[in-house]
Order: sequence, then C-alpha cells, then structure tokens
Amino acid sequence: DQNGAELDGNLPGRLHEYLVDVRHSSNALVESVSTRNPYTYSIAVVASNNFCVRDNNTLVTSSGRYDQLDGIHITDSHGGVVEGNTVDQRQGDDGDDGLVAQALGASVHDVSYRNNDVRGGSHGSGLQLAVGGHEIYNISVDGNRFRGSPDGVKIGYYDGGTAAVHDVAVINNEFSNLQGPWLNFHGDLGNIVVTNNVICQAGTIMIEDAPGNIVANNGTNC
Repeated sequence: DQNGAELDGNLPGRLHEYLVDVRHSSNALVESVSTRNPYTYSIAVVASNNFCVRDNNTLVTSSGRYDQLDGIHITDSHGGVVEGNTVDQRQGDDGDDGLVAQALGASVHDVSYRNNDVRGGSHGSGLQLAVGGHEIYNISVDGNRFRGSPDGVKIGYYDGGTAAVHDVAVINNEFSNLQGPWLNFHGDLGNIVVTNNVICQAGTIMIEDAPGNIVANNGTNC
C-alpha cells in the first residue's frame, strides 16, 4: 500500500529505496511502466550504466501525505537515455521534481533526456541537476515539454557540494506555464548551450557567465 492507508511510509529510510529501483546494473531497460502515488521516487536508476528509461508514465495525485516524490531520478549513473516518458507529479500537492540527474556518490555523465512530457510537482522543477561532491557533464536535454512546474530546468547543490556542471545542452525544448525561471544555472559552469527553446508564460532565464556558454535563438511563442 503505497498510499499510506495501511502502511505508514513516513519513517526513516523512506527514500533509500524506490518503487522501480535499478541499482548497480548495466544494460537495464525500464519500459511501458505506469506508477501511481508511490511514497518515494517513482523510477530511479542508481550507480548504473548503459540504461534506458523509455515510454513510462508517472503520476502523483496525493496531497499532504508525503514529500520528495520525484518522477524519474538518475543518481550516480552514466551512459543512458530517458526518452518519451510522461511525468506528471502535480495533480496533487505532494510531488517534487519530474526528472533528476543527481551526483552524490559518483558523477552523472553522458545522459540524454529527450522527448519527454514533464510536469514537475509543487515542491520541485521539471528537471533538476542535483550536484553533490561529483560533477555533472555531457548532458543533453532535447525536445522535451516542461509545463506547469515552479521552475523549468535548474541546478541545485546538496550536502555542501560545489562540483562543476559542464558540457550541457538544453535545446529545442518547450517551456510553458512556469511560476519561476525556465532555466536557472549557477555555480561552477562551462560549455552550457541553451538554444532554440520556446517559452510561453514562464519566468526569465538565469545563467551565470562561464567559458564556452552559448545562449541564442530562444523566444516566446504563445
């Protein structure tokens, strides 16, 4: 019972395991899975490589029961694709980030997020690059639809982490109905490319200057 009518999920360690948990694996495929109102992250890939998370559907409709309900969460992993998923963490109030790249125990690199339809929850963003003590690099965010979230794509820092984020491309995405910035990058950056994105009823772009950054051909179309 992930909804808590019988099982109380508000216990220590709740976020140590996930509803769909791919861990210490190679060549794993998560495809055509639907998740509904888990009490933890819906789909997570941890310490793995050469993975594919494709054509899945996550949904959070609960309110006031749990927090930190992320959709598809990539942690300490590399060499993967997150593609064609429908992520809706915001039909209730408990949802958090829709998509995540999290580098706490190892770098996250060479991951492509493409052609996803994402609504981050009221506590999160469409996509967060969550930096700890390891770098995030060679990330492609291409052709996604980010809508109805507090923010679009952002960088966050955790556990005192200050590692670099570099060689990231945010291209050909649609950002709509966002309360805050559609992109918010700060910290130790390099080679960030933000081009050909379409924005409608969203906040501004916030990106600190850094070597190799390119911001061009982003425009409003409502």
